[in-house]
Amino acid sequence: MDPSPSSPKPTLLERLSSLLLREPEDREQLLALLHSAFERDLLDADALTIIEGAMAASETSVRDVMVPRAQMDVIDIDSSLDQLIPTVIETAHSRFPVVGESKDDVLGILLAKDLLRSIIERDFSLRNWLRPAVFIPESKRLNVLLREFRVSRNHMAIVVDEFGGVAGLVTIEDVLEQIVGEIEDEYDFDETVDNIQLDQSGRYRVKAQTEIASFNHAFGTTFPDDDFDTVGGMLLHHLGRVPKRNEVVEVGHVRFQVLRADSRRLYTLLVDTPRTIGDTE
Repeated sequence: MDPSPSSPKPTLLERLSSLLLREPEDREQLLALLHSAFERDLLDADALTIIEGAMAASETSVRDVMVPRAQMDVIDIDSSLDQLIPTVIETAHSRFPVVGESKDDVLGILLAKDLLRSIIERDFSLRNWLRPAVFIPESKRLNVLLREFRVSRNHMAIVVDEFGGVAGLVTIEDVLEQIVGEIEDEYDFDETVDNIQLDQSGRYRVKAQTEIASFNHAFGTTFPDDDFDTVGGMLLHHLGRVPKRNEVVEVGHVRFQVLRADSRRLYTLLVDTPRTIGDTE
């Protein structure tokens, strides 16, 4: 008699479903099961990170990820074309809140791409190109905001506090990065190039993963590397927390501005220092 054929190997979905049939009773048990699935190679690291991020989004409020009011890059409604274009170029944002008398007086949103129309428009008027601003409370949960962004097709919202004042702003990228991690765009570093690059403003963009020894050599600084190896690690140690995007941190005579960061780590910094890389050559 021929031996019975071996049963087919269970699929990834079947193995994962079998693991989850234990019916976790709370969030902690569910996370424990997911980590168990990862340890058994049922989930890869990226999938686990995304699931954890999605679960965390339902418990994270906008105030935890927004760009604070003090760090918002805004455009004054009375700005001429010659005045606002340098701001758009230097900050490299795609959207800008346009304000009147103060940051509490948000009149609308300007899309940087709309400035291309100024090439053919003789009498450019900023007011004519404003998009409606969306206002949300700082207590709104990220999963709710993401759903609203998808429905409305908006990519930016102005965050207001309980008194109606502007507390900051949040973008769809800020929300997605809490779920999937860092999202790179055309202004981010290419992983194949150097960790330190000259910015068009004359300052330097530095990857947070840059080793302190390399940073010291490039800028002529003397930061110690006994307790941490990277520039990002040094800043985390200096602050005792992860700084938010656009936050400015001064260590010694060096001024670091955070260009890209999420709630978990630093990615890119803009550096001002009395000594430039050219001085070392």
